[in-house]
Amino acid sequence: MLEPPKFIENDMYGGSRTFTWLADMVGLSVDLVNFLLCQISALFLASLFRSVLHPSKVSSNLRHIFALSIGLAFGYFCFGQQAIHIAGLPAICYIVIRTQDPRIVQRAVLLVAMSYLLCVHLMRQLYDYGSYALDITGPLMIITQKVTSLAFSIHDGFVRRDEDLTKAQQYHAIRKMPTALEYFSYVWHFPSILAGPLVFYKDYIDFVEGYNLLSSPPGNGNLDNSKKEVVLEPSPTKAVIRKVVGSLVCAFIFMKFVKLYPVKDMKEDDFLNNTSMVYKYWYAMMATTCIRFKYYHAWLLADAICNNSGLGFTGYDKDGNPKWDLISNINVLSFEFSTNMRDAINNWNCGTNRWLRTLVYERVPLKYGTLLTFALSAVWHGFYPGYYLTFATGAVVVTAARTGRRLFRHRFQSTQVTRMFYDILTCLITRVVLGYATFPFVLLEFMGSIKLYLRFYLCLHIISLVTIFILPKFIRGERRSRAGAANGGATVHLAASESSSCVTASIASATTLTAGNDLNKDEELEEEDKHAHQCKVNTPTHQQPAAAAAAAAAASSHNITKTNEQQLQQQPTEQSNNVNLRQRHPQQQQSHQEKMPMLKSKPTSARDAVSVPHDQCEMDQLSSKLKEKFEAETKNIEEFIDKTVTETVSGIVEFKNDLMRDIEFPKLKLPGSNAGGIGATLDSAVSGGGLRKRNIIISSGHDNGTDATGNASSATAELEENGAAPFLKKEIDVINAVVQQANVLPAVLSNGHAK
Repeated sequence: MLEPPKFIENDMYGGSRTFTWLADMVGLSVDLVNFLLCQISALFLASLFRSVLHPSKVSSNLRHIFALSIGLAFGYFCFGQQAIHIAGLPAICYIVIRTQDPRIVQRAVLLVAMSYLLCVHLMRQLYDYGSYALDITGPLMIITQKVTSLAFSIHDGFVRRDEDLTKAQQYHAIRKMPTALEYFSYVWHFPSILAGPLVFYKDYIDFVEGYNLLSSPPGNGNLDNSKKEVVLEPSPTKAVIRKVVGSLVCAFIFMKFVKLYPVKDMKEDDFLNNTSMVYKYWYAMMATTCIRFKYYHAWLLADAICNNSGLGFTGYDKDGNPKWDLISNINVLSFEFSTNMRDAINNWNCGTNRWLRTLVYERVPLKYGTLLTFALSAVWHGFYPGYYLTFATGAVVVTAARTGRRLFRHRFQSTQVTRMFYDILTCLITRVVLGYATFPFVLLEFMGSIKLYLRFYLCLHIISLVTIFILPKFIRGERRSRAGAANGGATVHLAASESSSCVTASIASATTLTAGNDLNKDEELEEEDKHAHQCKVNTPTHQQPAAAAAAAAAASSHNITKTNEQQLQQQPTEQSNNVNLRQRHPQQQQSHQEKMPMLKSKPTSARDAVSVPHDQCEMDQLSSKLKEKFEAETKNIEEFIDKTVTETVSGIVEFKNDLMRDIEFPKLKLPGSNAGGIGATLDSAVSGGGLRKRNIIISSGHDNGTDATGNASSATAELEENGAAPFLKKEIDVINAVVQQANVLPAVLSNGHAK
């Protein structure tokens, strides 16, 4: 977005040229200046949208009108007459949505939207081939994601049953046809019209109407709004400042280094013929890295704009800090320091990954999922040959990376030093592979990319093919099992079917632009390792103190927890050197089967829908283990609180009784009182004494209840005359209040801790 003018100067730009003078002043092209002016204006208007036009102050219709009006104005300012496409594509798709049967509406909208987008892609390549200038295809790609995801959500809500939907599909299902105002507001709302990110229709409508601050109570398996509780609305200021600063840093890095590593030099004959292969690898890696910072700048700024308007809040983390990552498109540090291709892909263009997963991968047969996802992602980008070279190369190296991890990773897990060495090595290799695979994506040209690949001697292609087809025949990979010994070397093996289901769930959550669904298998062994670590049957001496009580109870009763039951149910019968586990009682098995339907419950929040693509994976089992630990820790804290508060209350009550006796005994009198004989008889007893020393033995004449009552009354009156009683009464009232609150303190604290 911020490349030097000589790199992106283009006379075909149709947007406003009002700020040409500013572009000349700062050294940027006018299209980038217009883009930045619109995004900066959107940042301030988003704050107005969140505060002045808050859902509690104005109607949702006014918010819809404001959002779409500003969005259309930005579109016309940046693209001029080309903005007709911003209105044309969603208008045609809305007609299709309103006229077609919900059973086929998703296919019809996908066909119409993609056809329209491809025509615009083709027109751009004909009149402006290879241009880096800002053009209308960027916003149209985002609009295509919006209208197609909405059509599929309508199909899910009107046609399909809940038990046939994944968690993400259940959450995003639409059961009320959107009005024209809601639809066009969703498509054109100003925070995301220029650079995204993608926001699903349900999340946007909840945000506009103020329902995004309602969340279902934990454990509630439905989406009934009547049972929702209000979540405290946080301020997005910190998140916005952090993302804006990050965006500026990325823009600076891009402007600083893109001049040193211009992409166009990679197709020059001088570069191809007069540089070493090592330098070519270095140049490709640095050039693609610099280009990535352009996307970082645009995506972080767009995310900050959405957050500043109040869009993107997903609740609070365990430390009580608000999270603003619902629609985040990039995790810069996680991507740049990823140690494998899966982590890199999962943290790049997250919105498009979610869109591809929801539309394609979760809906087609598993054996066709990768191919169809790859096809849609490639066509969605356009017809430049460099895109398809990147996707094809990425598919090969991803498969090789998966195989290589299975062959070599376990050999570096023996010590901390070797694990660290392996992580550093794979991080560096990932950087080189990314540069090798993605330079055609920014070079765009077919012959230029092929020439450079030939200068590389197709090294990584050959290494990848050897890794996939030859090395597994000579090198034995890691076994698909993990030992979970506890004090005796006994093991519990994971069933192959269970591992496959968990890996499949991971695959579905990582659909990417380069057929990244296969890449999750690349992490299969690592996930099994973590899975087995969570599922180990250990003695209480090897467990954390917080879970010791729960573990001891489980050991004494010789029962396996529900999580381990689910894992061990699918174990193969042939297992040597394994722990001999007692079979479940029929009643226990029946109870276990009754609980199984609960696994497929509706998501309770947008974060559940985004982060959990399938019903069963290792995270579900991990949450069960954590719940047990929290319960045990809560019980220990409750006992500690009860003991502490009981001792404290006992001391307070005893102190209160001491004060009460000061009033009840008639002979109790302050030294120097003018009460005559009664006070005189006590002077010697109370001289220099504390509160307890004044509790003297009363004469036998006070044993009579009536006399005692009368004497107490007279003593109280006498103390009132001397000014001492008001002080004592005030002290007693305060202590009574303290005791009353202390009696409920254990319950309050324990409940708060449990929450």
